[in-house]
Amino acid sequence: SFEGRVEVYHDGKWGTICDDQWDDRDAEVVCRQLGLSGTPKALSWAHYGQGSGPILLDEVQCSGNELSLDQCKKSDWGQQNCDHIEDAGVSCDPFTGTALPVRCGRSLPHITWLTQQGMVRLAGGRSPSEGRVEVYYNGDWGTVCDDGWTDLGAQVVCRQLGFR
Repeated sequence: SFEGRVEVYHDGKWGTICDDQWDDRDAEVVCRQLGLSGTPKALSWAHYGQGSGPILLDEVQCSGNELSLDQCKKSDWGQQNCDHIEDAGVSCDPFTGTALPVRCGRSLPHITWLTQQGMVRLAGGRSPSEGRVEVYYNGDWGTVCDDGWTDLGAQVVCRQLGFR
C-alpha cells in the first residue's frame, strides 16, 4: 500500500508520530524512506485511524531532502504532548502526479552541480539515470508538468545531468 498512518520502530517497540508541524516535506521523506515515488502528501488528525501504544515522535520538521526521518529535526524519542487523535499519516500516491518520467543513457564524465536555481534531478527511479524530473527553484525541489513534454526535453535533462 502507498498510504496510511505512519509508525516508527524504536527501542524495541512500534509507535506513532504526532502531527504537530507535520507537512508534505515530512511526507516526502517518509515516501523516500519506504522506496515509494508517488506524490507525497501529509495527512493529520488520525486520517488513517488512531494508533495504539506509544507516540514516539513529535514536532518532526524535515526539509524534504533527508533520506530518513532520523535525519530530520524532531523532538527526542518519546517526548510529546499529543493524543492518538493527532496521529500523522502519509499518502505516496503514484497516481496523483503528472511528473515526468525520464530514462537517460550511459554517463558522461562526472560533473558536480551546485544547488542553484534551475538545477534538475531525477527522483524515484530504479537507478540514478531514470526517474521523475524535478527542478530546484526558490529553495525547494518541485516536479515538472508533462504538458508539451517531448523526447527533446528529456534529452536536455539527460545532458544537463551528465548523461548521453
